[in-house]
Amino acid sequence: MKKIVAASIVMAILSACATPNATVSKDAQMSKDWSNDRLYSEARNALNSGNYSHANALYGVLRARQPDGRYTEQSLLDSAYAHYKNEEMSQALALLSRFERNYPASVDMDYALYLKGLIFFAEDQSFLRKLASQDWSDRDPEANRRAFRVFEQLVNRFPQSKYAEDSRRRMAQLVDALGGHEIAIARYYAKRHAYVAANNRAQRVLQQYQNTRYVEEALAIMMTAYARLEKPELSSDTRRVLAQNFPQSPYLQQEWRSDDAPWWRYWK
Repeated sequence: MKKIVAASIVMAILSACATPNATVSKDAQMSKDWSNDRLYSEARNALNSGNYSHANALYGVLRARQPDGRYTEQSLLDSAYAHYKNEEMSQALALLSRFERNYPASVDMDYALYLKGLIFFAEDQSFLRKLASQDWSDRDPEANRRAFRVFEQLVNRFPQSKYAEDSRRRMAQLVDALGGHEIAIARYYAKRHAYVAANNRAQRVLQQYQNTRYVEEALAIMMTAYARLEKPELSSDTRRVLAQNFPQSPYLQQEWRSDDAPWWRYWK
């Protein structure tokens, strides 16, 4: 009886070990007589047709055959893109890290950075979709910041790249989203009468996101916060700044009030 149980355990372990590699083994078997040229061509065809899992399997076989071969550099980028399209972000980032480490002088480095930025950018969009019904007040949109830094690196290193213009556009969008996050937290605190915290967040908008559309409301929140904290001189000073920069502001006619707008609506 013990021998039967032991044999069953061994078979179960062997089965479990074999399962993850089943697809790779199948592709390796299918392509065993292919040349590397054909293997790469078939992988590209799968990629171009949107069969991303199959493409990645073939690229994996190709890299296993020749870890430093003529197709390795491009296959890393292609595989990273396929994982990105399959929403397998961690795998995509791992391949891009390998690419950056092994091919630092590659002519395709601008594309590698652009794809990396897109991955972080997409990560935050997914985060926004999933977070609509959750408490966001203690969350930091780090994906936005990572994406911004990568796009910034691209435009600084490769200002003439064909990816630079779109990277700059996305950087502006990311700054806007980060400013929206700060103003939303300021609203959150002001609505709950936590005026010191609200004022601090509103000031951060003025200091870090002064070129976004949230400056007017940030000044209005500061004006209200100072009034509630019984600091009338600071409230008046803030009102003067608001009037100078936004002479038609509705907040000059009536005090700021929360409109209960969800913070994630500012992702546009």
